Amino acid sequence: MYKFLTIFLLCFTFLLAKVNINTADKKELMTLDGIGSKKAESIIEYRKNNKFNSIEDLKNVDGIGSKIFDKIKSNITVDSKVSQSK
Repeated sequence: MYKFLTIFLLCFTFLLAKVNINTADKKELMTLDGIGSKKAESIIEYRKNNKFNSIEDLKNVDGIGSKIFDKIKSNITVDSKVSQSK
């Protein structure tokens, strides 16, 4: 029972964690609704020359418009100092 509870809590915490778009790897980015392999790669490519100062900066990435942004904005962050839970 203890193992089950521990696994459940770890999974639950993971589901509530926000993705830092300045540091997330491709696999992490792809956990976001509407972000597939190509969009994740575009975000990483954009990051090579730019830092996301706000989550709204994500809309500067080719292929990320208001529709996708609105779906994921509550699940992303740019601040590593902020608590990573929703």
